[in-house]
Amino acid sequence: MDENLMMIWQRCLQFMRDNLNAAEDNSDLKKLEKSFDLLFDKVRPVSLVDNNLTLMVPSDFYKEYIEDNYLSLLSAALKKYIGKGVKLWYSVMENKPSDSGKSVTMNMKGKTVPTPKIQETMPQGFSSNIVNPFVVPGIKKVNIDSNLKSDFSFENYVEGESNKFAATVARSIAKRPGATAFNPLFLYGGYGVGKTHLGQAVGLEVKNQFPDKVVLYLSSEKFIQQFISAAKAHKQTEFANFYQMVDVLIIDDIQFLSGKSATQDSFFHIFDYLHQNGKQIILTSDKAPADIMDIQDRIVSRFKWGLSAEIKSPDYNTRKQIIVDKLSRDGIVLTEDMLDFLASEAKTNVRELIGVINSVIAYSTIYKSDLSLELLKETINKIAANQKKIINIPYIQEVVCDYFGIKREQLLSKTRKREIALPRQLAMYFAKELTNATFTKIGEEMGGKDHSTVMYACETIKDVSKIDKEVKKYVKELSERIKH
Repeated sequence: MDENLMMIWQRCLQFMRDNLNAAEDNSDLKKLEKSFDLLFDKVRPVSLVDNNLTLMVPSDFYKEYIEDNYLSLLSAALKKYIGKGVKLWYSVMENKPSDSGKSVTMNMKGKTVPTPKIQETMPQGFSSNIVNPFVVPGIKKVNIDSNLKSDFSFENYVEGESNKFAATVARSIAKRPGATAFNPLFLYGGYGVGKTHLGQAVGLEVKNQFPDKVVLYLSSEKFIQQFISAAKAHKQTEFANFYQMVDVLIIDDIQFLSGKSATQDSFFHIFDYLHQNGKQIILTSDKAPADIMDIQDRIVSRFKWGLSAEIKSPDYNTRKQIIVDKLSRDGIVLTEDMLDFLASEAKTNVRELIGVINSVIAYSTIYKSDLSLELLKETINKIAANQKKIINIPYIQEVVCDYFGIKREQLLSKTRKREIALPRQLAMYFAKELTNATFTKIGEEMGGKDHSTVMYACETIKDVSKIDKEVKKYVKELSERIKH
C-alpha cells in the first residue's frame, strides 16, 4: 500500500475521531469512540487516483453503514486532507463461506464491485455555474447530480400483490419516459411501503438506458427550501429555469406543499412546462391526490392527468422475500425460523424492519456474534423499548400535523377553514380517546379553546366517522400512526 495514502487516511481517521458528536457524558463518548474504532479498523484505503479514493470494506453492510452514519464527517476529512471534489468508491473484499455449519455465512463475490458516491450535493435551488439552456443557443444539457441511490434499483425491488400494478407501470415508464399515458405517475401509500424506492428505480433505469437525459430526485422539503432561498435572492426565474432543464423529475412527499401557496405557484408552472414538453414527472405522497388538504385545485387536477397508483403494506410472503433479498446482498443467510419470525414482526412498515436487520447485522459483524433467533428477538425488543413513545397531547398534535402537512401554529389557530378545522377536531378527539386529559386541559393545549368546543369536536368526529368514508379513513390511519 502507498505509504503516503496510508498517512493521509490515518489523518482522516483522526480528524473524524476528534469530531465525533459530543456525548452527554464521558462513558457515552467512549462508546461512540469504541464503535467508531471497531468499524473503521476493518476499512482500508486501496488507491487514490485523479481524486477518486477507493476503500476496501468487508461487505456491502459496511458501505451502507458508513454512508448512513459517517458520510458528512468523512467528506469533511477528505476535503481537509485531499481537497475538494473527492469521489468515494468502495471495493468489497472476498469473503468465502465457512464450513462450520453456522446459520450465518458470508458469500460475497471476490471480484471488485465499485460503488461511486459523489460527495458534492445538488445546488440550492439553482447553480450559478449552470448556463441557462433556454437563453444560450446550442447548450441543451447540464451536469446535475441526480441524487439517486444505486441500491434503489428495479433489481432490488421485490414485487408482490401490494405493489405489482405500480411496479409494472413504473417499468413501462422507464422504457419511454414522458412518452406514455402515465404522466405524471402519482405513487401513494403509507410510510415505509416502497414509494421512494420505486420512484428512484425509474430514475436509475432511465439513466441506464438514456445517459443523456437529466434525471433529478429530491424531497418536497428540499424543493420548498430551494424556492425560499431563490425568492429571498430574487432569483425565482433562475429557479424555474433550473427545473426546466430536467427530463425526469421525481419529488418525494409532495403532500408537504400543503398550505405553501407561493411554492405551489412555482411548482404549477414548472409542472406545466415539463408536461407540455414531454418530460416525465413522478410524485410520491402518503395520501391520494384528493385527500391532500390546502393544495390548489389546479394542481390536484394535474396530479390526476396521468396515473395514481396506491402501494399497500406488503403481505407476509412479500415481506419474507424482501428480507431474503436484503440479506443476500449483504452475504447473510438466515434459518427458516428466523425468516418467519422477522416476516411476522413487520406487518406494516418494511423500512423499520430493514432498520432492525441492519442493527442485527451490525451487532453480529462488529462483535463477531452468531445470529440466532434469540438475538433477533432480543434486538427487536430493545429497539421497540427505545422507540416507544409516550402518547400525550403534543405528540398527537405532531402526528396530526405531519399527516395533513400543516404547521402546529395553524392547528392551534382560530381559523375555521375545513383544511385546518378538521385536523384540529381530530387532534382533540384523539387527545380525549388516548390520554387522561380533561376537556378543559385539551382546550388549553389546543390554543386556548373552550371545553365545550372540545366536547363538540369529539362528538362530531364520533358521529361523522360512522357515515363519512373519508373521515373514517382519517381516524383509522391516524390511530395506527399515533399508536405505533
